[in-house]
Amino acid sequence: MSSKKFYFSPSEYHRYLMDNTEQKLCYDGSDVGKWQSKLRGKIKELIGDMPGKRIPLNVRSVWKTRNEYGTVEKIVYASEPFSDVPAYICLPANAKPPYSVAICLQGHSTGMHNSIGVGRDNEKKKIKVEGDRDYAIGCMKRGIAALCIEQRSFGLRRELRQKAVSPHGCHDAVMHSLQLGKTLLGERVYDVDRGIDYLSGRNDINMKSICIMGNSGGGTVSVYAAALLPRISFAMPSCSFCTFRDSIMSIYHCSDNYVPGIMKYAEMADVMGLFAPKPLVIVCGKDDEIFPVTAVKKAFFELRRIYKAAGAEKHCHLVIGQEGHRFYADKAWPVMLSEMKKH
Repeated sequence: MSSKKFYFSPSEYHRYLMDNTEQKLCYDGSDVGKWQSKLRGKIKELIGDMPGKRIPLNVRSVWKTRNEYGTVEKIVYASEPFSDVPAYICLPANAKPPYSVAICLQGHSTGMHNSIGVGRDNEKKKIKVEGDRDYAIGCMKRGIAALCIEQRSFGLRRELRQKAVSPHGCHDAVMHSLQLGKTLLGERVYDVDRGIDYLSGRNDINMKSICIMGNSGGGTVSVYAAALLPRISFAMPSCSFCTFRDSIMSIYHCSDNYVPGIMKYAEMADVMGLFAPKPLVIVCGKDDEIFPVTAVKKAFFELRRIYKAAGAEKHCHLVIGQEGHRFYADKAWPVMLSEMKKH
């Protein structure tokens, strides 16, 4: 018998490509601003077509209530034709306007209702939320307003019309968007941008103090939104920042994390580096098997190099929690609040 080794697994070929592909727009030590301009343009291209014209938001209020931390109002705004966005706008009782605000994005879960600690189908019922994912409660406790957006394919925006639906809720929408020259990730970033349009129409928000945050799938959108949307001033992505190679390219992962062709041009540290010199808090878990901490540290080393070149190394932070794939409010928020006070 032949002793020749055969390579039948597709991942072996893809690993070979990763090892032998020169990423054309990785940061090379040149002028940061010029490099950012080139890479940002390429990311905008890869993330898919965006609407050329913005439709009216047509904001509708569904209900409004008070809790021990302030007021919570459920609204719906129009992002694109036939694409409405439910959201909670939460205003803290222990602060005065104009408020700093965090745009809060849940990852793969039952939806945005977790951000305010209530049931998805019964919003009058309080629920216990694990892993500090009750983001809006955490914001309001700290005097920060919150805009909690329901992301496409999650929660109230899960697929309800199509006859056959993949058990992985985002898969169908990802495939459809690709067929149309878009990506679901890009569509989610656009929803964030329209959420900022909504905030700009209020008279109680400090538009120079907008933070974006989220865990897992919410963290991924936070990375790309921070990289592409100039009105965001602070970012706190959780359990999502790593190297592509050691995270979503090493295991089965939900298709909404992928951007066609991106590894020909850049790694995740480069994408996040488009946010420099603005304040950034990267959050990860020591035992996160999806985004391994060793690879997170490797990516963060490259990210700090970009921030240093931008003269902002002291505004780039890594917070490591002692558990797995979750948010770590008590460790991350003090760092972010310190940055907000400075700026």
